[in-house]
Amino acid sequence: MAFALNRVTLAGNLTRDPQVRFLANEQAVANFGLAINRRFKGSDGQLKEEVTFVDVEAWGRTAELVGQYLTKGRAAYVEGRLKLDNWEDKDGQKRSKLKVVADSVQFLDSKPSGDRTGPPAGDAAGDEAASSGSRPSAAASPAPAPAGGDDEPPF
Repeated sequence: MAFALNRVTLAGNLTRDPQVRFLANEQAVANFGLAINRRFKGSDGQLKEEVTFVDVEAWGRTAELVGQYLTKGRAAYVEGRLKLDNWEDKDGQKRSKLKVVADSVQFLDSKPSGDRTGPPAGDAAGDEAASSGSRPSAAASPAPAPAGGDDEPPF
């Protein structure tokens, strides 16, 4: 029995604004690029940086939300699967390209302060898990320091 797993988890910044199109059946498809930075120490001891660029495709309501709220430079977390596209170019050469088909896209940052039209950072998947509250919520803010200004411990 063979075991196969095709699962991708990425966090990075959009390299371009998402391009959203609608198919004849009115289903939305969004395509965007994601840049993932990796910092590491090289064999010479120097800090180095490597950037990986990945094409991402989202479908349905996720695609609509990605197109509405994400823009170039925004941070996003993507969960999905790898897909290999094959085609022939205009010269008859066989070409192929790997891309990620997103099951879920989460917005990792807020929109710039002047733009308040979108939701706060959240999940664009629109799946039942997100709406049912099964995901962990953010921790509560710590209580403010007590007034009084003295340096005495409270015990």
